Amino acid sequence: MSAHGTTTAPATVTRTVLALDALTVGYAGAPVVDRLTLDVAPGDVVALLGANGAGKTTLLRTVSGLLVPRSGRVLLDGDDLTTTPVEERARRGLAQVPEGRSVVAELTVEENLTLGALWKVPGRRARRAAIAELYEQFEPLARRRRALGHQLSGGERQMLALARALVSQPRVLLLDEPSLGLAPRVVAQLMGVLRDTARRTGLTVLLAEQNVTSALSVADRGVVLALGKVVADAPAADIAADPALRHAYLGF
Repeated sequence: MSAHGTTTAPATVTRTVLALDALTVGYAGAPVVDRLTLDVAPGDVVALLGANGAGKTTLLRTVSGLLVPRSGRVLLDGDDLTTTPVEERARRGLAQVPEGRSVVAELTVEENLTLGALWKVPGRRARRAAIAELYEQFEPLARRRRALGHQLSGGERQMLALARALVSQPRVLLLDEPSLGLAPRVVAQLMGVLRDTARRTGLTVLLAEQNVTSALSVADRGVVLALGKVVADAPAADIAADPALRHAYLGF
């Protein structure tokens, strides 16, 4: 209560789990990501949208530590991870599923999942439980648990890549074009698991996608990039409903 007897409402505090502060990243010449700033709240699914070359993959690789920015910072829970090695970022809860359905081709589905859980889920019983939960979410993987990685279809490999990241129980998941080349039915299943996991566990997701409709259907928020800059940042429904924005930057 103030000195005049009126009640003052408490300030609203929005927590930020991941903050990108004025990031500039480039390989040579002009930057691919240009002074980009973005705050992501815990449990948010953020769709990173934009044409090829907009900077989506470069941004994800910078967050995961595969690229070092020319300037700016990557912060997790307020801690500066800009120069922190990839493996330490993973220990802190960052996980990335890169474009290309990367699985260990010589290992079985179950061995791939065990490998994902090995260093983050202590104890054999806990690992078995974590893998069993993933099998419930990805039934095709349960049926193919003895199959080698190279024997899987493209959709099954993408499911396995996502499941292997999720079994490590990350706090922030970075996904790069998970729907690329997949049948609509498989895409719908992947996006459904992603949405349900985020809602159930509070997982924070940065999802870079060319399939705008699919990405916005599961995202809380859409961030549109063009030439490495943020040109729009709004609730996913608002992005989807803005024809001028969609025509100008998203191609539909």
